[in-house]
Amino acid sequence: MNSALPIPPASLKIDIAICTYRRPMVADTLLSLFRLEVTADLSVRLIVADNDAEPSARGIIDALRERSPFPIHYVHCPKSNISIARNACLSHSEADYLAFIDDDETAPSNWLAELLKTAQETGADAVLGPVTALYDNDTPLWMRKGDFHSTRPVWVNGEIVTGYTCNTLLRMASHAVKGRRFALSLGQSGGEDTHFFTHMHQAGGRIAYAEKALLTEPVPGNRASFTWLAKRRFRSGQTHGRLQAEHKTGLRRLPLVGVTAAKIAYSAAFTLLTAFDPVRRTRSALRTALHAGALSGIFGVREIRQYGTVETV
Repeated sequence: MNSALPIPPASLKIDIAICTYRRPMVADTLLSLFRLEVTADLSVRLIVADNDAEPSARGIIDALRERSPFPIHYVHCPKSNISIARNACLSHSEADYLAFIDDDETAPSNWLAELLKTAQETGADAVLGPVTALYDNDTPLWMRKGDFHSTRPVWVNGEIVTGYTCNTLLRMASHAVKGRRFALSLGQSGGEDTHFFTHMHQAGGRIAYAEKALLTEPVPGNRASFTWLAKRRFRSGQTHGRLQAEHKTGLRRLPLVGVTAAKIAYSAAFTLLTAFDPVRRTRSALRTALHAGALSGIFGVREIRQYGTVETV
């Protein structure tokens, strides 16, 4: 057992958070969690944070309570701001570890065990797992071959410096996690998870990767398009650019602007050079969108809204 663990494994408590917003498929997520392999030395509880203005998920949750092997704690946190829902999960968690899973994902029986195994072996403050996209047969071939919707962490100089909440485990006693919250100003645009994990890492938090803690997520028709992918990459770039420029003002931003502009030019040129290869062309075009978003973020342009009204930090 790694000495970084604050308590012995026999008394571990784990909460699993599911933030939901008008998605009936949250029932499939919960049903998959009911089948988790959990040893007798673990105590598991499910937290469902309903982010709709009305408690629209309550009926689904109540109907599943009798089938659940774990207690379910339902929290209604309206205002259509995902950061409010995520923060509610953090505030209501009473466990040693808090896991996040999205309301359109499903977990295999070993998912939680793999996250916890990596947390114990590494003593990391957060553990990320992969998410594999499931495409319909009528999804364009280039999209399926390029697998543009799956989620994996990005390493920088051999370490993971930011993360995501679609598949993660947080050690709640960590000094880099305790008291930390998701930015309300990013709750309608997205990027709140990037902001959270970037600052957690900057505070000394370590992020590990559990390759076998795999979740799956179907890709609906409205997301199976280049336009959706490009908008998402642009928005991700905006958050990245804003974080890069966070402690730089005035002329100190000029080198950052120059480097980002050069990246835009390079990726745009590569998009033209790979015009006859749909996968490589799309990958390059999406990188162009990412860097363009980063440039707008450096200049302080507000992130693209995805839903709801913007909250103040």
